[in-house]
Amino acid sequence: NLQHFLLARRLVEAGCRVVTLNFGRWDFHSNNFKELKSKYLPLWDQGVTALVEDLHERGMDADVSFVAWGEFGRTPKVNSKNGGRDHWPKVGMALLAGGGMKTGQVIGATDRYAGEAITRPVHYQEVFATLYHCLGIDLAATTIADSGGRPHYLLDRTEPISELV
Repeated sequence: NLQHFLLARRLVEAGCRVVTLNFGRWDFHSNNFKELKSKYLPLWDQGVTALVEDLHERGMDADVSFVAWGEFGRTPKVNSKNGGRDHWPKVGMALLAGGGMKTGQVIGATDRYAGEAITRPVHYQEVFATLYHCLGIDLAATTIADSGGRPHYLLDRTEPISELV
């Protein structure tokens, strides 16, 4: 629903520090192209574009990070049984905007089948490190104590994506 994007912007304007938005159903093991083209991608494109533009127009783009990603990518080949794509952990994507990041670029590339990363693979912890960096959190100094009181760093990989910071 496009109203969710508007609500997300209003929550940020009202002072919410984190807003999570779940938009649609993306687990297309069948009818991949029909479902995405007719139901989800046009609305997703409209909602994301409007939200990011709104954040820029209101001068909130340096203070608000927008992140869109999933926990894995999709198989490079359409499955022959039902025209869908299955889970593919080797390659995924993330869309980042705002947060004071140097956006407007593509980082990394895959082979022509989108099956393997061939240049500049990005680890998910680099994305988290980038977001923490944008929040001003020093990953080398910040720890969280476990139930036994032992300190643990937030991430193993602490370097943000250099192209974005």
